[in-house]
Amino acid sequence: MTETLAPALDPDTGRPRLSRLADDDLELLLLIRHFELKLLQLYGRGELNGTTHTCLGQEYVPVALRPLLGAADFVFSNHRGHGHYLARFGDAPGLLAEIMGREGAVCGGVGGSQHIHRDRYLSTGVQGESLPVAAGVAMHLRRTEPGALACVYIGDGTWGEGAVYEALNLAALWRLPLLIVVENNGIAQSTPTAAQMAGTVAGRAAAFGVDHHLVVSGDVNEIRTGLEPLVARVREGRPLVAEFVTHRLGPHSKGDDTRPPEVIRAAEENDWYARYAQDHPEHFHRFDGPVRALVEGVADDVAARPPSRWSPCA
Repeated sequence: MTETLAPALDPDTGRPRLSRLADDDLELLLLIRHFELKLLQLYGRGELNGTTHTCLGQEYVPVALRPLLGAADFVFSNHRGHGHYLARFGDAPGLLAEIMGREGAVCGGVGGSQHIHRDRYLSTGVQGESLPVAAGVAMHLRRTEPGALACVYIGDGTWGEGAVYEALNLAALWRLPLLIVVENNGIAQSTPTAAQMAGTVAGRAAAFGVDHHLVVSGDVNEIRTGLEPLVARVREGRPLVAEFVTHRLGPHSKGDDTRPPEVIRAAEENDWYARYAQDHPEHFHRFDGPVRALVEGVADDVAARPPSRWSPCA
């Protein structure tokens, strides 16, 4: 029998130390982090219009899933989806151009921060909208492309939408290759989850006979190892709800943070960014500065581009 060694504990916090990442995983995590920070900076300077919802603190979720999803799989994102897009394509210039409405934008600058369509990736700002669509796509994939799946990201607040349960019902009945990733950051816009959702995500999935997998770790390697066999089962027609207990570092959008200080402090203490810098300082600092500079260069380049001239009538 092979013995599995427990992760070393941090002597100061008592938490398990994060395992060392592959270079490409660390680069991607840092790309998403510095991209989101740059967006907030640009909004603060009045260089962006509209709104934005950053995934600061949650970047590790799509990074952990990245190699488990193939080009034939569909990914459905939500209003807090920049990390999902970057984990899929790594295309910071195209995404920033879309948000800024500049030439080279992914969707001609008409989708903005929330509504993106590229290949088999779609995002929407309408809560719950993507799940029934993903279920329909999963049914199509089951019939025409066996082995492919539809992955949909939702939050804990979306469990107040009836479309979630309609999709779960059909996914279970028809054995759809549907992977539902729940980023449970404990708050739905400005309402704590405990104040707006009875029961649990696990209990609601169980009511439909859908498998549930709870992820409480922020360790990319550990998460990926645990999910790999479960995602393989999804491809065989066994739908899965993968619930990540995560933390949102920033406000709901740009400045509407109603959380008490102790909740924000807990999110900061659990942030993978600071933890990885402490656990693997040499590796972290080898990439953090260059990736930060890369994002700065992307921002300068995109800001210098002319406005997008895309038109549906062109």
